[in-house]
Amino acid sequence: MNIFVHRDMTSCCLLAVMCLGVGVMAGKYSRDMNEQNNGSENTVEFRIAKLNQVWEKAVRMQFPPVRQAELHSDLKIQEKDELQWKKLKAEGMDENGEREAKLRRSFNVILAKYGMDGKKDPRHLESNNLKDHDISEGDGFDDPRLDKLWNKAKTSGKFSEDEMASLKREFQHHKDKIREYNIVMDTVSRTEEIQKNVISPLEGEVKEHGLHQKHGDLKVKMRDLKQGFERLRKLSHEGFSEDSEFKEPRVIELWESARRSNLTEDELDSLKEELKHFETKVEKHSHYQEQLELSHQKLRHVEALGDKDHIQRNQEKYNSLAEKTREMGYKMKKHMQDLTSKISRNGLNRNEL
Repeated sequence: MNIFVHRDMTSCCLLAVMCLGVGVMAGKYSRDMNEQNNGSENTVEFRIAKLNQVWEKAVRMQFPPVRQAELHSDLKIQEKDELQWKKLKAEGMDENGEREAKLRRSFNVILAKYGMDGKKDPRHLESNNLKDHDISEGDGFDDPRLDKLWNKAKTSGKFSEDEMASLKREFQHHKDKIREYNIVMDTVSRTEEIQKNVISPLEGEVKEHGLHQKHGDLKVKMRDLKQGFERLRKLSHEGFSEDSEFKEPRVIELWESARRSNLTEDELDSLKEELKHFETKVEKHSHYQEQLELSHQKLRHVEALGDKDHIQRNQEKYNSLAEKTREMGYKMKKHMQDLTSKISRNGLNRNEL
């Protein structure tokens, strides 16, 4: 009888130890998972190491909230494209490395765009160009032609307050496009320097093909810049027409590109509907960016007061808003990427829209 009691006690002890061990492991696992997902410094934001390094550097540099959210969205797009490429490469595709070269270039553009390529940000440098008029702070577009057009538009009396806000967004968008063009042109110049040191003829052919592609991209961007400037010139002199299809610069640009392509009338009508939905998405994202900036200003104010409970509440609201802004930014840029791809093919499959 005592033997059975002893065995039962031994079994109970073993069971207790096992449960304790499982509990400890579960607790450790839960703690580890929480440490990875609670927004601490150990959080792995991206699945690709180099993208994580860029993000962590931006956090250390304390980027302004909206700029940080924009960078996050750009890195998410880059991550999606790189993971897709890795899958294709594993399947034996992209043998000539075209897609890989394009991804490398887009990554370099991100670094340059956010001043993380080791070079000085040209936006903070004084221009050597002489300006024939005074520009109030925040009105400069780093290009004398744009500055001159903007000054004429401001003094023309043709625009309402809302129209001036829309026009300024178009000018800012064009300024960003000029900067992106300069970044790509710089990338091409550096690639050409590298190619001078090529030894292998086969390697030279691959790089030559890559350069040809990049020069093609530059020509497209230059054409878009010329057409964009002509639109701004026309707007500045004539004002907005009452039958304008869209208000947001990026949507206007997509619509103008679509109209220049060989899409059928039915395809254009279908695309117009999708662009209307996209414009709503762009406007909503802009609204969230404004709210994020206001939330950041309020948080800084509350932090100065030193009320810990108040600080925590505002920090939570700010974190939630920042996450929402990043998510919306990614979805908007992904949608724009898809729309650009459709239009650039100069025709739509009828079941795509």
